[in-house]
Formats: sequence, structure tokens, C-alpha cells
Amino acid sequence: MSDHSLDGSKRNRLIIITSAVLTIIPFIALIDIPFYNRTNPELGGLPFFYWYQILWLFLAAALFATAGVLYNRYGGE
Repeated sequence: MSDHSLDGSKRNRLIIITSAVLTIIPFIALIDIPFYNRTNPELGGLPFFYWYQILWLFLAAALFATAGVLYNRYGGE
């Protein structure tokens, strides 16, 4: 019976890559300013420009926390 689990170095590499991707996602989403430099659609009276950035503030915190937990729990040795 073959074992399909990853050995230590492959697992560490996968965790580091996953953590890096989770960390880079907010930068990619916010780097294209002309995409979100507009007023419509409004949400609760806030123009799109502001609520898009506020949304990414919380999403980035969740992604950074997930990356940190993954790295500290499974990748950092």
C-alpha cells in the first residue's frame, strides 16, 4: 500500500508557497487603482472607491492571519 502523504520538505515548500500566495492576493487586488477609482456602485452611501478598500482591509487581515497560522503550525520548523 503506497503512502500519498507529502514528505517534510515538499510539505514545507507547499505551505510556504501557499502562505506567499495568500499574502500577495491583497496587493494584486489593490494595485490596479483605475479599476476601483469610481463612485458607483455605492454601498450605504459610500462610493465604491472607499468601500472596496475597506472590504480589502478585512479580507487582507483574514488572508494574512490564515497565512500566518498555516506557516506557524505546519511550515515553520
